[in-house]
Amino acid sequence: MAERILIIDDEDHIRRMMRLALQASGYRVGEAKDGAEGIDLFGNGSRWDVVILDQRMPGLNGLETLAQLKQRNPNTRVVMATAYASIELAVDAMKLGATDFVRKPMTPEVLRKAITAALSKSTSTQVMSVSAPAQKPMVQTITMNGFTILDDEPARSFNAAHRRFVILSPDGDPSEVLVEIDAEAIDYVRRMIGWLLPAENSFWTSEARRLLSDFLWHEGKVPPTKRLVLKDLEPERVLVASRWKWKRGA
Repeated sequence: MAERILIIDDEDHIRRMMRLALQASGYRVGEAKDGAEGIDLFGNGSRWDVVILDQRMPGLNGLETLAQLKQRNPNTRVVMATAYASIELAVDAMKLGATDFVRKPMTPEVLRKAITAALSKSTSTQVMSVSAPAQKPMVQTITMNGFTILDDEPARSFNAAHRRFVILSPDGDPSEVLVEIDAEAIDYVRRMIGWLLPAENSFWTSEARRLLSDFLWHEGKVPPTKRLVLKDLEPERVLVASRWKWKRGA
């Protein structure tokens, strides 16, 4: 039997696009134009395998609707759809039990991958445990569309200008990605703040992780070449770099 997907979104054209994309993949789809209608259609949740929930809607917003859906059925899988992503929204949604995020506007491929990933996840709460060698835990970052980034610090041993990360896709598939710290970026920061932040400084690890996280969020996939180059920094990131003066080599 085909899985049933409930779309709750106040924009008619967005609902239509999602419905057609999902129906083309064999899903059965229901629609609601706002949170209140979505909650009524949801019922006790037994009819639905995944809910796609818009965040910004009139009346009940996405988080308020999410809370009520989870009260009715704590095990329901909910994929939040938003054009207004923020860390605060991600934290609040995950606390309420959201399964994943997709960014609007989205392609049909991104939408279908999000649904596939949501369906692959257990409906019960799971805690990811990752161990690393030398008794040092990896730094873990989770993007708002379900990718997990793990720092792999030993990459610095062969090239200080490289950062290696292990990426877990939303369905758990691992990949390795190298981020190269371009010499021009290092020189740009030196000129702007008046002193050198060498490639091995932890500031560049933070910026490499940020670049990779942004790529995963915007593209919804691992870089095809498994490699990114950090060349440009926004002005506000240079201000952050200036605070690393007492952390040289950290």
